[in-house]
Amino acid sequence: MQERTFPTYAISREGSGDSVPKCRSIAVVNQKGGVGKTTTAVNLAACVAVADMPTLLVDLDPQSNATSAYGISTTESALYRALVLGEALAVESFQRTEIKNLMLAPSSVDLAGAELELADVSNRTNRLRAALAPHREDFRFIFVDCPPSLSLLTLNALRAADEILIPIQAEYFALEGLARLLKTVERVQESIHPSLRLGGIVLTMYDSRTNLSRQVSEDLRLHMPNLVYRVAIPRSVRLAEAPSHGRPIISYDISSTGAQAYLAMASEFLARAGVRGNA
Repeated sequence: MQERTFPTYAISREGSGDSVPKCRSIAVVNQKGGVGKTTTAVNLAACVAVADMPTLLVDLDPQSNATSAYGISTTESALYRALVLGEALAVESFQRTEIKNLMLAPSSVDLAGAELELADVSNRTNRLRAALAPHREDFRFIFVDCPPSLSLLTLNALRAADEILIPIQAEYFALEGLARLLKTVERVQESIHPSLRLGGIVLTMYDSRTNLSRQVSEDLRLHMPNLVYRVAIPRSVRLAEAPSHGRPIISYDISSTGAQAYLAMASEFLARAGVRGNA
């Protein structure tokens, strides 16, 4: 697949001299399906990568939606073997995408069986962390797209992550799900990963014309003012179309509202990470 280079007019990297930045891993997680979790993982990773940031996207969802969103079809089971068998995750198993600086660790149907098999494996929540450890020197950011459930795969992602990013749909039931998810994060912090932090919450499928979207946004910003991203991702037909063409939104239609929203979110994400972003 030929790499495409996109202009970094929306995001720019702040000079840091000769120092090598530390890799940061982010689990994109929500136990509720249909909230824009994979859409956020796919497009945020792409937008961060075009800011000249070496980025790895790990598709840990057996549904493989993040993999197909880049037009990649594979039967490769490297993630499965790393998790269940404890094998090394070879760099050769990563797939290049058309976005410069962005690599993909693809999912496969084998991951669907990993959940049961991990139950009898020693140190079962630490397998992904161990598999990614040798690659942290090669990437500035590692995004992990989690399954839409609080499963052993998700626990592996949380253990491997430095922080979590929660996409949340602007609706009432999403707020109830968020409360349960935050309690799970607390338990993970208490039991297996004390340094895990909540990196942020991003509103998705936002429609400023509806009272419900505005009310959910106001409630979240009132109670979690430092966690909720200023940028909200709007409902967008072009965002929904892009995966069927095997492309992230900045490749499919960079002028669309969805692309501009994710570029702005990436700029805010990098600013939160201590890397300057210019809108």
